[in-house]
Amino acid sequence: MSDNHYVVGIAGGSASGKTSFLRKLKENLPEGSVSIISQDNYYKPQEQQQLDENGEVNYDLPTSIDKEAFLKDLKTLLKDEPINITEYCFNKEGAVPKSIEVKPAKILVVEGLFVFHYPEIRHLIDLRVYLDVREEIKLKRRIKRDRDERGYPEAVVRYQWEHHVVPSYKKFLKPYRDDSHIIVTNNITFDKGLAVLTDHLHYRLEKELIRESKTEGFIG
Repeated sequence: MSDNHYVVGIAGGSASGKTSFLRKLKENLPEGSVSIISQDNYYKPQEQQQLDENGEVNYDLPTSIDKEAFLKDLKTLLKDEPINITEYCFNKEGAVPKSIEVKPAKILVVEGLFVFHYPEIRHLIDLRVYLDVREEIKLKRRIKRDRDERGYPEAVVRYQWEHHVVPSYKKFLKPYRDDSHIIVTNNITFDKGLAVLTDHLHYRLEKELIRESKTEGFIG
């Protein structure tokens, strides 16, 4: 937690709609008021990833993420300093990773599968938001996304789902569902949950503006 920032953690299972939710959330808030740091950009190199019992790389474990780098960058943002990260490319042959500058903002959104599981990161979060979607819907969405956007064959997606995604979700994410401040159901649409969170963050921003104006008046 920080006196100058309000940290929002957003977690949800694979294909629960986190990316779309974050895009809409950012559109609904004043420009420059929110920064997003995503766990997906902190995957360790493939040679450092753990293999499953069949020798396949399992990217759905907390150890697949460079937690130390993730935490360091989050703390840098909390110190009002910008960070530069390299965008992670999912199975995109020939893709050139982009360098992304993330600037600090009043609202810092920390997004990813394991942001509630890592104690060091969870401790810094002021508001926990959980995207909740039925399993069969998430699987259908993941097959479409990974096939169309990432070039994975459906058989590979289904294997990962059964052997990696579901076991990891049940062990490392689902236990934090009921401890979340806001649960956003996204079986069809996340509009209601988005409205609740947006209203709350507008309130936090207005409260901060009032606090700053009072402080400036006192100093003057």
